[in-house]
Amino acid sequence: MHTATPIHFSPAAPNTENQQSDRNPIVGGRVELQLLTTLKCNLKCSYCSLGVGEVLGSQVHVEYDVDQLSTFIDTHLQGKVVYVTFYGGEPTLNKPLMLEVMRRFPRFRFQLQTNATLISKLPDETLGRLSNVLASIDGGEATTDAYRGRGIYRQVMKNLREVRAKVGGSITARVTWGNPDTTFEELDQLVGEDTPFDYLYWQFVADQQYGGDSLPKRQAVLVQMIDKFFSRTDVLYPLIPLMGMVRNKLFPTRAQELYAGRAQCRVSTHLLNVMPNGEIYPCPDLLYAPDMKMGDIKGNWLKPSPLQLSSEMPCERCEAYSWCRGNCMKNLYNGYVKQDVQYRSNVVEPICELIRFMGREIDQRKPQAWFEQATLPVRKQIMDCEVYEYVEIMP
Repeated sequence: MHTATPIHFSPAAPNTENQQSDRNPIVGGRVELQLLTTLKCNLKCSYCSLGVGEVLGSQVHVEYDVDQLSTFIDTHLQGKVVYVTFYGGEPTLNKPLMLEVMRRFPRFRFQLQTNATLISKLPDETLGRLSNVLASIDGGEATTDAYRGRGIYRQVMKNLREVRAKVGGSITARVTWGNPDTTFEELDQLVGEDTPFDYLYWQFVADQQYGGDSLPKRQAVLVQMIDKFFSRTDVLYPLIPLMGMVRNKLFPTRAQELYAGRAQCRVSTHLLNVMPNGEIYPCPDLLYAPDMKMGDIKGNWLKPSPLQLSSEMPCERCEAYSWCRGNCMKNLYNGYVKQDVQYRSNVVEPICELIRFMGREIDQRKPQAWFEQATLPVRKQIMDCEVYEYVEIMP
């Protein structure tokens, strides 16, 4: 079983187009170009990560042109498999950029991460080019509306049902699991037969919502989800984090093949977040941190991501490392490199404990025996689900 050599973090000096690192900034054969079309949004979700550092709304208009983007791609991404994620803010507020990028780069794959309140206004041709739609939703109606505004849940579900047949690829429910009272039933219903979603992907919220009985409540829901996942071998319960964990446990070499054994949240290997002003950062939650800047479209330069596993992080000593390989790098960076002790205790460590808990529960259900009994379509989804490429497998 491969163990990655720790990469020690040291703040990089300011870079310019004439001071590029000799090390390839992109690890592996693919790259996700996440284009923030605008930092404006039509909703005011209470937990929005762009609210940190006053990023949200700070850049409304794109300051680079598609010719400059093309030059950057030709210079730094030549020979890579490129997929573009349109991101924001709410990316559909800048529809012209989406359409122009799709026309200019027809060989690329495209994903849209959206609150889905405006998705029905996209042209059919655009919808048909989307390999995946990550639609933000927080659970059931009461939970979603509490975070996003009254009536948003019904509007999102109505819009997604309206466009479902027009979307060329999959639609994934992208849940930020913030409320500890979120039930199994409201998460389970997102992948029911009468919904527009093909998959459910969740992340544990990176906020201080793990006090009191929060962990036991979440663990109880996780047990129900894991039980349902292993209850059948003829059909797949399409929860991406469970699918990804099972794959990594059964086939740990996949992490080496796809990510050179590095953290699977992609920010250390091949995720480029392009701000509207053209600046590039590895993590969309750290766009406010100048020391995270790793490139610029207008200046046409790129250096390796500063977010790497480091000796300060305890990951290699963790029981989950062989299949988790480091969870959210932003969390680990804030908790262990920046030594934010409160954040580490209240956010990082509880999430890591939930990941370990999930791993133990999966092991108790004998995943190897389950996989051996699974149908070929189920096996294929476990091994090669395309949505793995568009999300962090670890929640």
